[in-house]
Amino acid sequence: MIDNYEFSSDPARLDPALVHHWLSTDTYWAAGRSREKQDRAIADSLNFGAYDTASGAQVGYARVVTDRVTFAWLCDVYVAREARGKGIGTALVAAVRDHLAPYDVRRILLATADAHDVYEKVGFRPLAEPGKWMAYGRQ
Repeated sequence: MIDNYEFSSDPARLDPALVHHWLSTDTYWAAGRSREKQDRAIADSLNFGAYDTASGAQVGYARVVTDRVTFAWLCDVYVAREARGKGIGTALVAAVRDHLAPYDVRRILLATADAHDVYEKVGFRPLAEPGKWMAYGRQ
């Protein structure tokens, strides 16, 4: 918990409508994502919320696609505009990292166009050998 904010992986606390609104209207990576697709992504992922402890309002979200053994992909990290600048994004990512630590997941990957500093604060680094990685699908 930092400055009156807490982080939880309890799916019952998530506000899926709010998450969909944030991601589909205020991000470059999920712009236009349908509510149906977002709900399916939530259902099939490990989800984290950031919450204001005074009001209980959700102020952030992160999603992890993982087998909880060898690999995790951190995605859809979002902090509400009115809550930015308080360290919530960094603390949320640290909470995700710490949650996965007991599983001894070998690698947690993510992609970002503009938030490298947030992730570097909790230990993420550029790929050592990006030439080994490949992708299938839209890029």
